[in-house]
Amino acid sequence: MIEVQNIGALSTRYFEANIGPKPLIAIFRGKNPEETVQMCRHAWSIGIELVEVPIQGEAGIASFRAARDAAREHGKQVGVGTVLTIDQVRFAVDEGAAFAVSPGLDVDLAQACGERGLPLLPGVATSSEIGSALRLGLVWQKAFPAAQLGPGWITAQLAPFSTVLFVATGGIDASNAAAFLTAGARAVAAGSALSDPEQLAMFEDLPNPVLGTPATAGGDAS
Repeated sequence: MIEVQNIGALSTRYFEANIGPKPLIAIFRGKNPEETVQMCRHAWSIGIELVEVPIQGEAGIASFRAARDAAREHGKQVGVGTVLTIDQVRFAVDEGAAFAVSPGLDVDLAQACGERGLPLLPGVATSSEIGSALRLGLVWQKAFPAAQLGPGWITAQLAPFSTVLFVATGGIDASNAAAFLTAGARAVAAGSALSDPEQLAMFEDLPNPVLGTPATAGGDAS
């Protein structure tokens, strides 16, 4: 069992190893199992390594299970999103989720993830939440809701919190993704925009915040 004080190191190792050169996480919410699997396969084919499926309700659970099974066939991984309770953490571990994403920061939930060895990407929207996450060792943090916070929020928060690796999430599409990366986000997370062929082409040319160059499809596999 991994103790809570190691949840930060666990999460850092996981996301640094799996985000890949394309700074993009796919979120497939509200799709039936067949649609979810189809979108997952397309995401993997263009070099997106991390896929999140929110587990809200029975429909979300069914779609996650279908995505997880498809991931195993392709040698990929799928995480669970909108994790709000410890019971959902238990479900995620029992069902083979690779990571968990929560909309906010919950210390008890982080402890449950740490105890079960499940990497966590917690949501933050204030300086207090960022600081609290850092005290748990959680350097990778989800800036949510990103569209409302704006790219300037990322830059402003990185001044005092220079070690944080933000994943801008919420309202991200091809028209604003690059702005968040330029502002200092380590990655962005997008959902419905990835099903739009025109936007998908624009996502192909996202700047890579680590390499300083446009991200290319078909990056290193995890």
